Amino acid sequence: MLTSERKALIISLLQRDGRVIAKALSQQFEVSEDTIRRDLRELASEGLLQRVHGGALPVSSAIADFGTREQIGSSVKIRLGQAGARLIQPGQIVFLDGGTTNVQLARQLPRELRATIITHSPSIAVELVHHPRVEVELIGGRLFKHSMVAVGAQSAEAISRIRADLFLMGATGLHPQMGITTGDREEAAIKSLMARQSAETIVLATREKLGAASPYQIMPLAELATLVTETGLSDEQRHGLDAVGVTLVEV
Repeated sequence: MLTSERKALIISLLQRDGRVIAKALSQQFEVSEDTIRRDLRELASEGLLQRVHGGALPVSSAIADFGTREQIGSSVKIRLGQAGARLIQPGQIVFLDGGTTNVQLARQLPRELRATIITHSPSIAVELVHHPRVEVELIGGRLFKHSMVAVGAQSAEAISRIRADLFLMGATGLHPQMGITTGDREEAAIKSLMARQSAETIVLATREKLGAASPYQIMPLAELATLVTETGLSDEQRHGLDAVGVTLVEV
């Protein structure tokens, strides 16, 4: 079997099963585990999978630039945004993360809502201009253009002085073992800090992010209070969420 054929089969198995194990692949293809690890390393460098100890997981689909992601699954993101907006109560202090789904959430907030929204996303802040009773605090720092959010020491210092009732977080992958992940180290650190400074953390995520992984962990899945996602989850996905005590809201 050619290397290219073996790699194509690995990707096919990954899409079918949601993960691959290096030892099992070496037995199936009758090659050494070193050969399989090299295949996985090369596929990971091409952005086709996420390597983990002993094998690989599907890579998150949220790797395109911000403008492209805005066009993907927009109707689903609107529904998720509507559901997320309903979770914000009057008078709350809320961290609202960046990302295309949270932009939809900001658009769906009731015009009469009176709350304080703290965000490190210029895109979110602009959307909240249309909500006259929402007090907006914009966190500064270095702009991470992929997600249109501020990161770095300046952002972390400002966030560390705030205690929020709620954190509505964006993520690129959610996995029972790998936890909640994203693709940038600094962004992961800022998200993790926001979660620690909040009484409750909620994630809005399209279905393809479940079972996927990115390189940097934000926090274990068990620390998440609520996941808002699409209907149609598999029994395995439901079991994984139930096992760690995450409340599931499907829309």
